[in-house]
Amino acid sequence: MAFVLLTPVVLLRRSPAAWPQRLLFALGAVVAVTAYAMSSYSIGGWVERSAVLFFNSLFLFSLARAYWYMRRGDSLQKMRWMWRAIGILLGIATTRPVMGAFFATSRWTHLEPSQFFGVAFWIGFSINTMIVELWLRSREPETAMP
Repeated sequence: MAFVLLTPVVLLRRSPAAWPQRLLFALGAVVAVTAYAMSSYSIGGWVERSAVLFFNSLFLFSLARAYWYMRRGDSLQKMRWMWRAIGILLGIATTRPVMGAFFATSRWTHLEPSQFFGVAFWIGFSINTMIVELWLRSREPETAMP
């Protein structure tokens, strides 16, 4: 929750204070470590676990790239990688309505939570990851063709 609450401060800040960014990176690392630990027990079995491991690793990679660019002084690339990391992390919020749809239709589909939790995780995280990536690519300056 602290990561999510601090995110707008970092993304929308106008002051040169660096401590919110550094705190966000530290909180992101804590979020990632706990996600790895929590994946040891998953309702959706290996499908859910694979989604958590894949997207958590992608989140950590994006966060590490953002940190690397911050250290190099490239604020544009830092923000692009921060947006990727945050989009992936907020995929858990997208997973909830997907699960709700599975729960709502389970009377007709006869699917149990152990059968749809993993699929819901893959769908929720994928939606956010694709939307953020498409948004970032739409904002890239056009390169001139020779």
